[in-house]
Amino acid sequence: MYSVLVVATLVVTIYFYFTRTFYYWKKRNVVGPKPLPFFGNLFDSVLRREHIITVLRNIYNAFPNKKVVGIFRMTSPSLMLRDLDVIKHVLIKDFDMFSDRGVSFSDEGLGVNMFHADGDRWRVLRHRFTPLFTSGKLKNMLYLMTDRGDKVMNYIDQICDKQLEQPIHLLLQKFTIGSITACAFGVDLNDEMMKTLEKIDKIMFNTNYGVELDMMYPGILKKFNRSLLPEMIRKFFYDLTKTVLNQRGGMPTNKKDFIDLILELRQNKIIESFKRNDDEDVKTLEMTDSVIAAQTFIFYAAGYETSASTMTHLFYELALNPQIQEILIAEIDEVLKRHNGEVSYECLSDMRYLNQAFDETLRKYPIADILLRKAKVDYKLPGTDVTIEKGKMVVLSSWGIHHDPKYYPDPEKFDPERFSPENEKNRHPCAYLPFGAGPRNCIGMRFAKLQSQVFIVKFLSKYRVELSKSTPSELKYDPMRILLYPKGGLYLNVVRRAC
Repeated sequence: MYSVLVVATLVVTIYFYFTRTFYYWKKRNVVGPKPLPFFGNLFDSVLRREHIITVLRNIYNAFPNKKVVGIFRMTSPSLMLRDLDVIKHVLIKDFDMFSDRGVSFSDEGLGVNMFHADGDRWRVLRHRFTPLFTSGKLKNMLYLMTDRGDKVMNYIDQICDKQLEQPIHLLLQKFTIGSITACAFGVDLNDEMMKTLEKIDKIMFNTNYGVELDMMYPGILKKFNRSLLPEMIRKFFYDLTKTVLNQRGGMPTNKKDFIDLILELRQNKIIESFKRNDDEDVKTLEMTDSVIAAQTFIFYAAGYETSASTMTHLFYELALNPQIQEILIAEIDEVLKRHNGEVSYECLSDMRYLNQAFDETLRKYPIADILLRKAKVDYKLPGTDVTIEKGKMVVLSSWGIHHDPKYYPDPEKFDPERFSPENEKNRHPCAYLPFGAGPRNCIGMRFAKLQSQVFIVKFLSKYRVELSKSTPSELKYDPMRILLYPKGGLYLNVVRRAC
């Protein structure tokens, strides 16, 4: 009897502990889905039965008439924003009150990277690294992208006559891995390094429970100096960065790659933020090897898989919509002819329909979907009676917004004309968020688009894609991956165009 009482007491105690926050939104008259003990509203995601992007999309769709929805990320109360005007205030107008992403971890574990950095550290990094992504800097890197594109096209020439059906995502990864390692490190891939990077991919982009732990106990990873990344990832990027820095003697060369640009910044050893007013102190950050390694890591991580996945979905839609593919191919042929066959920056800038098709792909498939912001003060959301308390997180479902028929009629239809200049000009600035919005939008957005467009042009100038016997009629996403990745891969026929 005593043992039963102890067990019962323990069960009740655990239950109340893991449901202790679940009246938070009810007390504030904020509607939302009913949470489950421990899991909150992420049950299927935590059990890896469904991708978290689709879990949040389903919550978005369940409350079509609400501006905000109260949810629980594990046991942590968070607020999903649905109203575009409210979102505009949070991401743009009142950005200073929501400048932090709120997911931080050990500096030694690459946590000082620009994506995860918060506060003054982020401001310094963003201010000093933004000029690294100007049009001029990207033009200087274009030769690296086109060279890697040519190498992968040679590989495709060798295999596609023998086998039409190809795992399209894996082919595209060969390009983006080669391109990003060249642009980030000035490194040519060999077979050994390619195998290492493929191994890293399986670790780096697979989900781990450190994220859920941080949801339950915000800041715990930083407090105990733990990383979201395994030691192998940390060591690889530290060692690679150090090797490249040593090879260049700590000085910029004429390669004009990302490391060169960082080494130019490093000449003063300390980088500074801008002063937003005369009373503000200038914030500084020392450019140590660990800070540099963290930036090269995030540049690599954000630059290769996002581009590969976006192109994968674009080619999938082109195979489903051959009439759109023909329009795109015709534009590529015509513009290349005007530019003497050279895939230059100006050539890519002239490809209006390509840009529209790329944007529509990210509208329909925002592969890095979830946007998080942490409130730095108590903040009353405009147009509502809801106050988000300091330290609480707001969540945005780009997938939900991008598939909302209020903003995109017939949202499942793939239609590049949605992004024609006349259609774009009347769209709410927060109705399209594949790269976020406001001062903390994706710093590498232009790089990602340029890199992808280089290969799309090279590929479609020689090949077209068609549905194969293995192409799924509906994409299912692997819940073990961080980004949207078709479960089981995605196969298409790669068909050489008639001369």
